[in-house]
Amino acid sequence: MKGMESKSIAVLRILQIFQKYSDRDHPLTHKALADYLDRDYGIVLERKAISHHISHLKEAGYEIESSRCGSYLDEREFTDAELRILIDGVLSSKHIAAKYSKDLINKLCGLSNQYFRSHVKHIYSVADWDKTENRELFYNIEIVDEAIERKKKICFVYNKYRADKKLHKTHTHYASPYQLILHNQRYYLMARNEYWKSIAYYRLDRITDMKLTDEHLAPLTRQAGYEDGINYKDLSTAMPYMYTDRPEWVEFVADEAIIDQIIDWFGKEIRIVADGEDRYRVSVRVSPKAMEHWAMQYSNHMEIVSPGSFRERMKELTETAAKKYR
Repeated sequence: MKGMESKSIAVLRILQIFQKYSDRDHPLTHKALADYLDRDYGIVLERKAISHHISHLKEAGYEIESSRCGSYLDEREFTDAELRILIDGVLSSKHIAAKYSKDLINKLCGLSNQYFRSHVKHIYSVADWDKTENRELFYNIEIVDEAIERKKKICFVYNKYRADKKLHKTHTHYASPYQLILHNQRYYLMARNEYWKSIAYYRLDRITDMKLTDEHLAPLTRQAGYEDGINYKDLSTAMPYMYTDRPEWVEFVADEAIIDQIIDWFGKEIRIVADGEDRYRVSVRVSPKAMEHWAMQYSNHMEIVSPGSFRERMKELTETAAKKYR
C-alpha cells in the first residue's frame, strides 16, 4: 500500500482505477473499488461516498456504465484496435531504435487497461526487429521542429552504413529545413542543401550531431518548383523513391499481374487503358530517377514506351545488368 492520501483526491483515484482495471468484461463493484482505493492509495471510503464520486465522474462526461455486476469505463481516448495499429506502426518503423520502440509501446499500452497489455506480445520481440542504431531520432525531430518554427538553418552530420554494418560519418551539411515526411515507412527531412543550393531529402535516422544555428533559413517558396509550397500528392505518388528531379510523364506497358502494385506505388490518378490480353498501357507522372529504380524492380512485368530518351536509358541499364550475369 502507498502512503495515506487525502480523501479530497478520491474521485481522481477512482477514475484511475477504472482506467487501469475495468472494461466491459471486467466491471468493478463498489467493494472492489473500495479495496483498490485502500490497497493502492491508502484511502478508505464508504460505498455511499464511492457512489457519489462515480456520479460526479459521469456528470463530468466520462462514459462510465453501471449495472448489477458493477461499473466500468466504457469509452477511452483510444480503442484497443486503434492502439494495436499505433503499436504495429512503431514496431515496423525501422527509423525508431529498439529501446525507444519499447518505451513507446509501453506508453501506448498504458493508454488502455491492464488486460490489454497481456494481449500485446510485440513488446517482448521488439529487439528482434531490424531497427536503426541511431538513438538521436527524437532529439533530431525536436531540433527540426524548433528550426522550422523559428525559421533557422540547421547543421548536422550525415552518415551511411558500411561493410561493418555500422554508421560512418560522410559530410557535415548546412540546410534550411522545411518539413519532416514519412515516406515508405522511413522518416525524411526535406531541406535546402546550402552548399548545392537545391532541395534534398535526408533520412532522419542517418543524421547525428544536429544543431540549430542563428542563420535565417531560405524560404521554401523561393525555391524553383516550390513557389506554391509542398505538393504532398507529388511526394506520395510521383516520387516512389525520394529523388528531387522534376516529375514528368512516363508511359509503359505492364502485365495485369502488377496493376495492384502500380496503384499502390502511384495512386489512382494514373491513366490505365487495355493494351491487348492481360496487358495495360499506363501513364504516370513521376521522378525519372525514381522511375529507373522502380522499372528495374518490375522489369519482368513491364516495358517503358515513352519518352524515347527514357526508354533508351532503361535499355542501357538492363544491358549493363545483363552483362554481369554472362
